[in-house]
Amino acid sequence: MHIEFRHLRTIKAIHQAGGLARAADQLHITQSALSHQIKGLEDQAGVELFVRRSKPMKLSAAGLRLLRLADQILPQIEALQEEFSNLRDGHAGRMHIAIECHACFEWLFPVLEAFRKTWSDVDVDIRPGLAFDALPALQKEQVDLVVSSDPEDLPGVEFIKLFDYAPVFVAAAQHPLAAKPFVEAADFRGETLITYPVERSRLDVFSQVLIPAKVEPAAIRQVELTAVILLLVASNRGVSVLPDWVVREVKYSSDYVTRPLTETGVTRTLYAAVRSDDCEKPFVKELITLARVEAERLQNA
Repeated sequence: MHIEFRHLRTIKAIHQAGGLARAADQLHITQSALSHQIKGLEDQAGVELFVRRSKPMKLSAAGLRLLRLADQILPQIEALQEEFSNLRDGHAGRMHIAIECHACFEWLFPVLEAFRKTWSDVDVDIRPGLAFDALPALQKEQVDLVVSSDPEDLPGVEFIKLFDYAPVFVAAAQHPLAAKPFVEAADFRGETLITYPVERSRLDVFSQVLIPAKVEPAAIRQVELTAVILLLVASNRGVSVLPDWVVREVKYSSDYVTRPLTETGVTRTLYAAVRSDDCEKPFVKELITLARVEAERLQNA
């Protein structure tokens, strides 16, 4: 027996309308076409689906079985059609984000909190991009956006600028280097450098200052949380380099000092890497806009 969605809609329409004429109007077909469809379905089933002498027209026991099936299946089909429509229109989808910037978790959470209020039909997830190769994962559609400060020339991938930031030196207020207007690579030679647990090439202090100068700190201590890094720095257990927007509150604390890296300072740019085909999706554009707004708020705080 070959049952189509139109057959289920027909059964439901006749049951609700109580007659062929009104059901045909609901389905936007002629009464003759509707009668032909019913006869074909009954021929397939080998049983009558309606009690024809009744007014209003009633379903037989077999017809009621089909009605129960229609009540189960048609709402699911309608929901699926709505989901596909939202996907086409860019109102629903998936936004799995990988972050190559360890400190960016604290910046991104307020962005996602604002995002979810408008885009509740978008499935959002965050994966630490430091645990795997985030950009190849983006190309393979395993993630949908990568937050990175290291743009690459990759086919099918666009790097969209989010904001500029300055990595700054952070030390306890009583630290000897606090008296300097800026710090240079050589100043780190006798220091314990407190960093996130990230490979050196992904840390601004190494990629922008220490590696080019071929300078090695006296020791390196790795810490997961920004708050703990600042606690250790305030206790004079070491020094650190953090994005300026991360240490915005430190500027007003007498326990810390922040200084530029090198006399001219260091400027870095954070990007959102997305697949070229996704750039114009409304929820992708909205997330990037919210990210820029939040970054501006933090830098002006």
